Amino acid sequence: MVELIANVNNAINGFVWGVPMLVLLVGTGILMTILTKFFQLSHIGHWFKNTVGGIFHDQHVTKHTDADDQSISQFQSLCTALAATIGTGNIVGVASALVAGGPGAIFWMWVVAFFGMMTNYSENVLGIYYRRRNSKGEWSGGAMYYLKDGLGSYKGCKQIGAVLAVLFSAFCLLASFGIGNMSQVNSIAANMTSAFSIPATVTGIVLGIIGALVIVGGLKRIAAVTEKLVPFMAIAYVIGALVIFFANIGHVGAVFTAIFKGSFGLRAVGGGIVGSGVKLALTWGMKRGVFSNEAGLGSSVMVHSSSNVKEPVRQGMWGIFEVFADTMVVCTLTAFAVLSSGLIDLDTGAVLVDVSGSALVGQAFATVFGSFGPAFIAIAILLFAFSTVLGWSHYGSKACEYLFGTKSTIVYKVVFVLMIFIGCTMNLGLAWDLSDTFNGLMAIPNLIGVIALSPVVMKITQNYVARIIKKEDVKPMLSVFPEIQEEQEKAM
Repeated sequence: MVELIANVNNAINGFVWGVPMLVLLVGTGILMTILTKFFQLSHIGHWFKNTVGGIFHDQHVTKHTDADDQSISQFQSLCTALAATIGTGNIVGVASALVAGGPGAIFWMWVVAFFGMMTNYSENVLGIYYRRRNSKGEWSGGAMYYLKDGLGSYKGCKQIGAVLAVLFSAFCLLASFGIGNMSQVNSIAANMTSAFSIPATVTGIVLGIIGALVIVGGLKRIAAVTEKLVPFMAIAYVIGALVIFFANIGHVGAVFTAIFKGSFGLRAVGGGIVGSGVKLALTWGMKRGVFSNEAGLGSSVMVHSSSNVKEPVRQGMWGIFEVFADTMVVCTLTAFAVLSSGLIDLDTGAVLVDVSGSALVGQAFATVFGSFGPAFIAIAILLFAFSTVLGWSHYGSKACEYLFGTKSTIVYKVVFVLMIFIGCTMNLGLAWDLSDTFNGLMAIPNLIGVIALSPVVMKITQNYVARIIKKEDVKPMLSVFPEIQEEQEKAM
């Protein structure tokens, strides 16, 4: 039975993470980039100023909501979303892409991120535009809502929208236990055992207790933790990677050359023929790029929709920054640390040491930091992976709420916390493979929704550019629901 499940899963996984799906993911990003007139480039100064720049000059970006307001700040929504996306993919995922696809994989990771910025932007714009309040007064938004109310509003698409919304929620719920929980904490337990000889059971108990204290407290408590944890862990890791970058600054030219030549097969990767080298670099770069920043999966939109923001485009810009920070900054620095360390032959792409995954990154850090290097990576994975668990607990909770109602979420949270302990102490080979499949399956209904509603995203973007950037007197597009539109207009 287990073998049958594994075979069926492998077949589905081969499609879900295969070339056609990657083309759909990147194609959606290209479509949204064209429809928004390359917003991520043409308005780069504007979205930088109004996202990370706003932290320093706009108090509304970081200001906490009142106790009776169930929404969270724009900065908290970013940190919670980054908590979920900056995970083992930024360390283990980048290392595995380099091992399997050679240095050229990094170029294709950048390509995916460039277009993925606009996929994530579009998801967030739709998330805010189609969100509504639940019985607790909390904002509920996500792919399930814009599938049901957006796609479902098209002539003859009511049933299709409703079915796709349920499928997305079901896949998200299942993925939250695997890719968003057990696979993350299993990586933590393994690293704690190898780096510090801490038994997996002890790791499981400690993480389970901390997880319970944060997760059962709801989104506002998760956001309160992630807004402190994410900046700390990201800045600490970036500083560590930059130290290696500057220590090996003489190799920067060779690293860039290897990345660009490897991406177009101008050198064979791992000794293979040139054609297969290009395919490996392209496939692994795209696959790990999507796995890392989650653009197109429809996951982070569920927390972005809980922001106290009024403008859909404003939250969309945070989505652009999220992908930029995750892939263009964190993944790139990991890649440079490994490629400049001498552990990979830049001419052939061959790995010169008998390690992979986090151990490869640990050895790269060890070339500069000595024995502290692997310990630093173990701690980084602890923070990165556990913050992913916190972010995904909210995604699964929202999926559960959509499927079974608001009251069901407390049961979900209790089961989710129990899975933290189980994930630390079990061998999860098949569970990892299944969760990877469910994670990818989320993208199918979500991308159908984004493509179908692309004219809506285009109109909202044009409306925002006309009002805010060109200063024209135009009525804002804030919500598809007239009562929420009116409420948000008054609050602006």
